[in-house]
Amino acid sequence: MKSLRRHPDGRSKTVAEPNNYSRQLTVADIKAGAHRAYVGGMWDEIGLLQFEFLSKSGLQPMHKFLDIGCGALRGGVHFVKYLEAGKYHGVDLNPSILEAGRYELARADLAAKEVHLAATDSFALDQFGQKFDYALALSLFTHLFANTILRCLTAVREVLAPSGQFFATFFEAPRSVHLEPIAHHPGAIVTHYDRDPFHYSFEEMEIMAKLTNLSVTLIGEWNHPRDQRMLVFTL
Repeated sequence: MKSLRRHPDGRSKTVAEPNNYSRQLTVADIKAGAHRAYVGGMWDEIGLLQFEFLSKSGLQPMHKFLDIGCGALRGGVHFVKYLEAGKYHGVDLNPSILEAGRYELARADLAAKEVHLAATDSFALDQFGQKFDYALALSLFTHLFANTILRCLTAVREVLAPSGQFFATFFEAPRSVHLEPIAHHPGAIVTHYDRDPFHYSFEEMEIMAKLTNLSVTLIGEWNHPRDQRMLVFTL
């Protein structure tokens, strides 16, 4: 199976190997900065982009924030710096990438901000015992089958505050069940109907929202350098 290999400078090319989200980074990998490429590169650009978007969308320092698929805190470092201590919560599939996130926090002198990080392979978001004002899944649905997105949405519904908002990015297809590959510009990413990276129509996202008792609005273009589009889910 072909997939996209990321390079430290943010470029990508198609290679004949599967994405390996379970790869465990070593201490040496982390100190060498390998995690920055592992989460997709464009560390500074995309990290700041997501923070600026959420802050313009109403995120305030006192809000409880959940970062789903937080990775090595490419955006998380910006959110932690901005939020009050104890307000940032992040989950990821890979424990070693969370260790890389802790390393980035220490480098940014943010280790004292009471950050809550947890590994989960089943979207166990209730483990924090919190209701969240804002949640974000950046570059997550782009790698998930629909049934896994449904699991995520179901979990989010249970931890979202009554007026909370869950923002998520996806690669948009022009119609439902779009079987042909789509080349996205900018970014040169090719997405697929039934393999990673995935694309979905907004109608398909609406169906998933309805199945999980959520509402969804298409924000669409938000200047993402790889053409990912933005959605917002609410109760």
